[in-house]
Amino acid sequence: MTVKEYNEALKLENQLCFPLYAAARQVVSLYTPHLKELGLTYTQYIVFLVLWEKDGIPVGELGRRLYLDNGTLTPLLKKLESAGYLTRSRDKIDERVVIVTLTDAGRALKEKAKEIPFKVGRCIGLDEKEAGAMYTLLYLLLNKGGE
Repeated sequence: MTVKEYNEALKLENQLCFPLYAAARQVVSLYTPHLKELGLTYTQYIVFLVLWEKDGIPVGELGRRLYLDNGTLTPLLKKLESAGYLTRSRDKIDERVVIVTLTDAGRALKEKAKEIPFKVGRCIGLDEKEAGAMYTLLYLLLNKGGE
């Protein structure tokens, strides 16, 4: 490669990662005021999304679904447990596995959060076709990550 090619490669405008990063921050910021009303962060919210879909799952499965490692997930779960939203317990068959289960308070939060996807969806500014195309491309990127 030439010096010019290296210089071009190092321009911010030529980085695929930058618009992904900036767009992710922008979308998360749209959730923030709605989540603040519930006392949640975005990361806590996505934990609930998984648990509302499938309660009583192993921490490892939760981490895989959210693309989060145990170092990030464990303190988050401890905080939600201390707030009374979930419990963590050892699996009866394999004690190495920790199961995350919603409490009544965690399940009740679903009702309070049910309008959030619709409120945020209206703020994003993409039509259904554009949003679908972006969704497909982003999951393609996630699933090819590390290849």
